[in-house]
Amino acid sequence: MATLGRFDTAPENEVSGQLPLELGHVPAHGEGDFLVGEGNELAYGRVQAFPHWGDPLTLVLGPAKSGKSHLARIFADRSGAHFAEAHEIERLARDGGRQPLVIEDVDRSGYDEAGLFHLLNQAMRDNRAILMTAREDVAQWPLATDDVRSRVRRATAFSMAMSDDIQLSQMFVKLFGDRQIAVDPKIIAYLVARMERSTEEAVILADLMDRLALAKGSAITRSIAADALDRRRAALGAGQHEHDRDEQDDE
Repeated sequence: MATLGRFDTAPENEVSGQLPLELGHVPAHGEGDFLVGEGNELAYGRVQAFPHWGDPLTLVLGPAKSGKSHLARIFADRSGAHFAEAHEIERLARDGGRQPLVIEDVDRSGYDEAGLFHLLNQAMRDNRAILMTAREDVAQWPLATDDVRSRVRRATAFSMAMSDDIQLSQMFVKLFGDRQIAVDPKIIAYLVARMERSTEEAVILADLMDRLALAKGSAITRSIAADALDRRRAALGAGQHEHDRDEQDDE
C-alpha cells in the first residue's frame, strides 16, 4: 500500500567546536503556556470551541516549532483525544466510534493512504472530531492518489505563524523560562531585531545560547547572543553577521 513519504529535515550542525551537550528540559505544554497572538489565534479559537464544531475535521498548518504539537496537546486535554500512530490508522477506521483523534505530521509520518482515506470517511460520516497537523499545504503532500487529498480539503484549515515582534519576544521568554534561565529583555529585543524570523530559528537560538553560556560559565549576555547569531548566519550560508560588541554587556 502507498504511504505518505518522509522528508529529511534534520538541521545541519550549526556549531563548530565543542559545546556542552543538551542536558534536557521539559517544555511547558499546558493551555496556560500557549502564546496566543495574531498568527495563531484562529487555530487556538477552533480548539477552544470544541465540541461545538460545525464539521469534524481540522487541519493545523505551520512550520516546525510553530506550536502545532502544543495546540494538539491542548485539544487532547480538552477532548480526551487519542494520538493516533501510523500503524493504528486502519484499525481505528475499522473499529469506528466517536473518540476524538489527533494525527500529527500527517504530511510526513508514513501514514497508510488507504487507511487514512477510510478513517477520514468514517470521521465525516460519524461526526468524529479529528485534528491533523502538517507543515505543508495538502497540495504539496507526497500522495500517490488524490483520494486522501480530496478528503483533507474538506477540513477546516488554520495556519500557525509568528506575527510580530511582541509574540516572538514572548516565545523567547517562554523558551528561556522552560530552561529556568532569566535573560535581560534588552538581549531578547537584540535577537528579535536581527534573527531570521521563524519559530524554528528561535528554538535553535535559545538552545545555542544556553550551551554557549554554559561553556563560558556565564549568564546569557549580548556578546553570547551576537555569537549565536553569527554561528547561525554562517550555518545558513548568509555570511558573518556584523555586530557591535560592547564589553560592558558581559559584566
